[in-house]
Amino acid sequence: MRTSSTGAILTTHTGSLPRPPGLAETMVARENGTADTSALEALPDMVRAATTEVLRQQGETGIAAGSDGEQGKIGYSTYVKERLSGFDGEAGALSLADLDDYPEITEQALAGLVTATPACTGPVRYTGTDTLAAELNDLRTALNDVGTAGPAEVVVPAASPGVISIFLANQHYASHEDYLGALADAMRTEYEAIVDAGFLLQIDCPDLAMGRHAQHTGATVDEFRRAIAGHVEALNAATANIDPDRMRMHLCWGNYEGPHHRDVDLADVIDIVLPARPRALLLEAANPRHAHEWQIFADHPLPDDKILVPGVIDTCTNYIEHPDLIAERLTRYAHTVGVERIIAGTDCGFSTFASFTPVHPRIAWAKLASLVEGARRAGESLRSPATAIGAHA
Repeated sequence: MRTSSTGAILTTHTGSLPRPPGLAETMVARENGTADTSALEALPDMVRAATTEVLRQQGETGIAAGSDGEQGKIGYSTYVKERLSGFDGEAGALSLADLDDYPEITEQALAGLVTATPACTGPVRYTGTDTLAAELNDLRTALNDVGTAGPAEVVVPAASPGVISIFLANQHYASHEDYLGALADAMRTEYEAIVDAGFLLQIDCPDLAMGRHAQHTGATVDEFRRAIAGHVEALNAATANIDPDRMRMHLCWGNYEGPHHRDVDLADVIDIVLPARPRALLLEAANPRHAHEWQIFADHPLPDDKILVPGVIDTCTNYIEHPDLIAERLTRYAHTVGVERIIAGTDCGFSTFASFTPVHPRIAWAKLASLVEGARRAGESLRSPATAIGAHA
């Protein structure tokens, strides 16, 4: 995994990127069972074309560590239902405590979200090896097609055992711990295959933060801490054979424009999260509920073997952040943990579900361009500490 330096702050994003409208519509139709045979036959070629294009756009924009944009996944977490056995039940809609407090904005916050959430009703096994192999082969082909015009490094996101347990409820295993263990055993196959194919693995872990107001709403903070300690243990077991330097993990409170007043504070979970095996930690650092939390790393020093990837642009609003604001945010982190230990990132993905695009696609790319420029300005200012943006913030 490449790291930044005083000369340049590298850039990345959290994985998902807007899909072309035709692709998104076809994926939703397949999800709803309304796609005709010709559409289903055309879908693989549509995914391959979209993947090649997002790789080209990321390289053109200046993103150092990119992804396939999750172009072929219906959702960052629910895609696993197509690769795991045992999911034949109905889990129902996910409940989010902050939106339950303000139900009048739920439709606005989750506008366009379409995904099936089956429940676990039988033994969980990984059955999607052919699908995964095709995805990785198509990504490699797309990278060969774009050549040096694409990003320098490529990340493949995958759902954590814990986030799967949030969206796909357990109706089979005797305990949550047993369910987590089964998910970890199954997903190990996917995690190892991604790294064996030569890509970086990103494990998406909203369960370690969003889980507080989505899965453990009645729990105390201490009870939630104990619960996610088990989630980290499951994640570590599933990745035991993978070099930490080939992995990164994403911490998230939910990528939707809601009140988020039920979010757990980062300070309450950071000591549970940092012992996870992946080297890099991506976390939300731009949205109004968590932009202040850079300060906690003064009291919770980053372990020597870790890298931080703060999200310095928001992925829920159509504001295009000014490059100087991005530079200011990055400089704060640089002064707190060291410039060589940060990479500029995004709060979350720009299309975590195929039908869910809170940020207009053209604006999403403009925000990424601003991210690249802001990282350039931050690196430049850090080479001249007397004029560093945010040096005294």
